[in-house]
Amino acid sequence: MTKGNGNSETDQIKLSQLLSHQYLCESLTVSEVQTLLDYLTLLNVDKGHILSDIGDIGDALYFVVQGEIALTFDDHGHENEIVRAGPGEMLGEMSFFDKQPRSVRLVAKAPETEVLKLSRIKYKRLKVEHPYIALNIVEHAIISLDRLFRRVSTSYAQFSHYLYGTGK
Repeated sequence: MTKGNGNSETDQIKLSQLLSHQYLCESLTVSEVQTLLDYLTLLNVDKGHILSDIGDIGDALYFVVQGEIALTFDDHGHENEIVRAGPGEMLGEMSFFDKQPRSVRLVAKAPETEVLKLSRIKYKRLKVEHPYIALNIVEHAIISLDRLFRRVSTSYAQFSHYLYGTGK
């Protein structure tokens, strides 16, 4: 895994990618997105890398820029995948905001996965220095959790329908 603070050219590329994929950035100006980037760390991770494990207290939020991250759990030595998140999606919201242990593992599922990480320390600073941006992150977290819940609910409903039929 490598961390990149990048140069201005790299920052501009990441800014472009963030703007094109993140719902969060729809309500921010270009200047505000550039400010947000100052609080984020770019992580390049290989397939199989665990960003956060079950039981960890969420000390960071993640924004997928490239690749895929799966939410998984271990069932007697077998990794079960709940859902995958791709470019433009936020991960780690629940444990980050409620400070409870994570119930799932965040695992990179694509080679050369890139995520932007917002640490709790930097988020606290962002809340004080740029409350409008921090508020947008909270709003994005709510929308992200809603999307996750709907995807998992739909998958469960389809699986249940497959197992139990239509009930005729």
